[in-house]
Amino acid sequence: MSTVVLIGAQWGDEGKGKVTDFLAEKADVVVRYQGGTNAGHTLNVLDQVFKLHLIPSGILYPGKTCVIGNGVVLDPAALVKEMAGLQERKIDLARLRISDRAHLVMPYHKLLDELDEKQRGESKIGTTLRGIGPAYMDKVNRSGMRVADLLDESELKEKLSAILEVKNRFLTRVYNEQPINLQPILEEYSQYAEILRPYITDTGLLLEALIRENKKVLFEGAQGTMLDLDHGTYPYVTSSSPTAGGACSGTGIGPLRIKNVVGVAKAYTTRVGDGPFPSEIIGPTAERIRKIGREYGTTTGRPRRIGWLDMVVLRHACRVNGLSFLALTLLDVLAGLETIKICTGYRLRGEYISHVPASLKALESCEPVFEELPGWQEDLSDIMRFEDFPETAKAYIRRIAQLLEVPIALVSVGPERLQTKVLQEIF
Repeated sequence: MSTVVLIGAQWGDEGKGKVTDFLAEKADVVVRYQGGTNAGHTLNVLDQVFKLHLIPSGILYPGKTCVIGNGVVLDPAALVKEMAGLQERKIDLARLRISDRAHLVMPYHKLLDELDEKQRGESKIGTTLRGIGPAYMDKVNRSGMRVADLLDESELKEKLSAILEVKNRFLTRVYNEQPINLQPILEEYSQYAEILRPYITDTGLLLEALIRENKKVLFEGAQGTMLDLDHGTYPYVTSSSPTAGGACSGTGIGPLRIKNVVGVAKAYTTRVGDGPFPSEIIGPTAERIRKIGREYGTTTGRPRRIGWLDMVVLRHACRVNGLSFLALTLLDVLAGLETIKICTGYRLRGEYISHVPASLKALESCEPVFEELPGWQEDLSDIMRFEDFPETAKAYIRRIAQLLEVPIALVSVGPERLQTKVLQEIF
């Protein structure tokens, strides 16, 4: 059995798409298990740039089975558009499979997402306004629409009529908005049903069969550990479980089916949106890293906040996910700095701590404790062998592995596949 879960070990945007693409070359199956269009991967493949939001990165390889699992909240409008864009670029979608148990993002979810954020005012969470949170709320409330509902027009109409009756009361009485009409949504989603029908199946059964055939299966999570609904910086989190445990609930396979878990982390830290960020940097160094690292959201275009590498966060990710390996990305961005800092712990009201506190107020009060290491001036992006890296760069990597007690398997120094150095085989 060769199954790997790939997760973000920080606040998302760690370069998972690039690592997924790298590992997908050896995988037979690539599975997306949670999230929605609030996540995005930017990939450089064959001198082309691809930006994917729902379809697994393995779709760019011929012959790979790509699965959208039941844990994903699926916006059919966005998926159909993404599929059309790939087909225009001659990407074969024949092996794409969509779970019939995945929940649907509906037009009223996007509207409610926007209205709720406006109502929060200065306390807003900073969502992408793509309806993800409201879709997951309906899922938990047992009032959601699922992909299976698309396949029967009469059932679609019956369920949607009942849901809209409730949503419209909420929209008109709470938000003073106009009610939503049934017929336009019914017609729109019926069209999506016909496009998506050939790809819809029970993907849990499919994955179990493929694992039994000893296929190499790669599960890719969206966002990152610190955005996990339970284990992240609540309430500044996403509405699902990007952690390794989410791969099981989000696909219908058991935990004993997982062999290895790989965490992806930048050589520094970033996050998008509001919320506590103990190792955050403000000033010229942050601007330099943001510019060189092109730190702007794939989905939102928002500038990312910049911080030094936070080992408290990474240790948290190691524990929560049970990491087997770490993949370190964007190491090249730190070239040219005289010194590089690592946050090794926090000081909370005078006391040293090495864990992430659950209390938001406590985390906001945490002051970072830094360790300084010498930087390097050399451009790493053109160095072909890891052995030829400057000693200070290698010392930085060794120190990270030492502090985490987790081996670093991959080091990436650029967007191209050849710029990923393999220190230890994963598949």
